[in-house]
Amino acid sequence: MRLHACGLAIMAALALAGCAADTTTTDATPDVVALSAHRHDGPPKLTLYTMVSNSSGAGAHSSLMINGSQRVIFDPAGSVRHSAVPEVRDVLYGITPRIEKFYESAHARTTYHVVIQDIEVPAAVAEQALQLAQQRGPVAQMYCTQSTSSLLSDLPGFESIRPTFFPNALSKQFGKLPGVTTRKLYEDDDDDKRVAIEQFNAAQAEARAALR
Repeated sequence: MRLHACGLAIMAALALAGCAADTTTTDATPDVVALSAHRHDGPPKLTLYTMVSNSSGAGAHSSLMINGSQRVIFDPAGSVRHSAVPEVRDVLYGITPRIEKFYESAHARTTYHVVIQDIEVPAAVAEQALQLAQQRGPVAQMYCTQSTSSLLSDLPGFESIRPTFFPNALSKQFGKLPGVTTRKLYEDDDDDKRVAIEQFNAAQAEARAALR
């Protein structure tokens, strides 16, 4: 009974965070993905995102930004989607600095904050992570952390990572790796992620108007 109750609690938390939301989507076409590809000029890097409840401290979602030959976000069973960000099998493409900020801000709101952990890696490791992410999805609901942790455990230098269903447990393991830097993002936005998406759309429209 305790295990069953624990499972129900986890499911409820993930549903509220968006990890268990309806993730039905249509994959972007290869030409759209190719046109949207963004190569970031920073070092090869992995960024683990952990969404954490402000009320209970429970982890609710995990995702991984990968800066390899292009920068993407592996967002298994995620619910923050935008027409400007092509998606194929739970991999989000075209992660420019503006999109990166939008993604982080959309998750940080009155009910959740985001733990952001960075680690620089050899270029070959970043490229392997990119390939694994492209092969992984789409991921079933509530398997976001299991899929992310499993991907990481397959990478050279990340053998200490043990697959887990618990976002905070993965964050703790990741934080023990040498060279990891951590920051936390808190915002008081509306709990509805659609508000953040609408604000992003308004900012884009304003920027386009200023260029005319």
